[in-house]
Amino acid sequence: MKERIVILGAGESGTGAAILAKAKGFDVFVSDSSAIKPNYKEMLDGRGIRWEEGRHTEDELFSAGEVIKSPGIPGKAPVIEELVKRNIPVISEIEFAGRYSDATMICITGSNGKTTTTMLTYHILKEAGLDVGLAGNVGSSLALQVAESPHACYVVELSSFQLDNMYRFKADIAVLLNITPDHLDRYDYSMQNYIDSKFRIIQNQTEKDAFIFWNNDPVIIREVAERKPVATLYPFALEPRDGVKGYVEKERLVIDTKKGLFIMEQDLLALTGTHNLYNSLASGITAKLMDIHDENIRASLSDFAGVEHRLEKVARIRGVDYVNDSKATNVNSCWYALQSMTTKVVLILGGIDKGNDYSEIEELVKEKVSALIFLGVDNTKLHAFFDGKGLKTEDARSIQEAVGKAYRLAQKGDTVLLSPCCASFDLFASYEDRGRQFKNCVLNL
Repeated sequence: MKERIVILGAGESGTGAAILAKAKGFDVFVSDSSAIKPNYKEMLDGRGIRWEEGRHTEDELFSAGEVIKSPGIPGKAPVIEELVKRNIPVISEIEFAGRYSDATMICITGSNGKTTTTMLTYHILKEAGLDVGLAGNVGSSLALQVAESPHACYVVELSSFQLDNMYRFKADIAVLLNITPDHLDRYDYSMQNYIDSKFRIIQNQTEKDAFIFWNNDPVIIREVAERKPVATLYPFALEPRDGVKGYVEKERLVIDTKKGLFIMEQDLLALTGTHNLYNSLASGITAKLMDIHDENIRASLSDFAGVEHRLEKVARIRGVDYVNDSKATNVNSCWYALQSMTTKVVLILGGIDKGNDYSEIEELVKEKVSALIFLGVDNTKLHAFFDGKGLKTEDARSIQEAVGKAYRLAQKGDTVLLSPCCASFDLFASYEDRGRQFKNCVLNL
């Protein structure tokens, strides 16, 4: 009798896992407590995979030999707790896919910048002619690609939620960009729990593997000193110092690896801002370790178009720039956005607070922000922190209202910045939905 594998959640991750499990001969059942999107139903039906939506049938779930959980389902969900109590293993799609691939795995995580770094790294490798797939939080499901369109190499963006249920999977190249408070509601409001989750990216690595990390992050430096990773270390920083393999010197990007030295003028980089220097350094080190020729790295670092919803310039209207940074779902992302601003800012922020500490952006807000617009169902915490600090504040219950108020408040030469610090699910389907609605409203001004 075939082993039963149950997949919880039928989004990109769950559907891909189901297709791979079916291809490998398992008895597969997919269960989603919400409605399944039509395209995923079609993919499952086309391969003869049974599914249910709007419920979890206990007899189906608890007869599983193993369960693959979508990353959006928290470990404290009653169904997950019951599976654990019954000693039924619960793993992630990435863990499952890794069992059936011997491809080179380049895995990227961090509280901020991981999507940009993932997309930039993929861009460099693909433009250089490598057989490379894009997976994880971006691109197509890793499991689906392993099942039906395998590649020699994958660039995988990993959230802490994906890392939580990975056990034997190994990154050949692991990139850890930074660690700042995020998703603490999923980690018992314990920063150390969140840190431990992020550091799972280096589990199972050997001395033949590479660990690339930001050398100026005090949390990472402390943890590296304590954990003593066995992988070969490639720290990067904004300035040269002993042991640092990527840095900026005399306005040039310098990357020094065992595969050679790479140097590029900073002003040729497509991505601007200090935070993007880190992303470019991490991607550049990865590319050198993958034996990409310097001219290919240089060309890709200078022509990369950037990521939608990350400091995306939308339009200039009556002398005011409108910037979509909807992907800034935590305070540190907003800090980077404000730091990169060279004008006065009307800042739109708010949504579902994940245990945010707004003191991180307080000085930048005082320095650069002329007005705040709180976009959310419940703006109590934002008012509690920012009221009384001499700033004009407004509330908005829709993106149309927020853009309209920003239009009236902004002066010629200002920037209207959507950089919410928060999750989007109080008013929007996703941060992408929030960003697209913002852009539509701006373009209709």
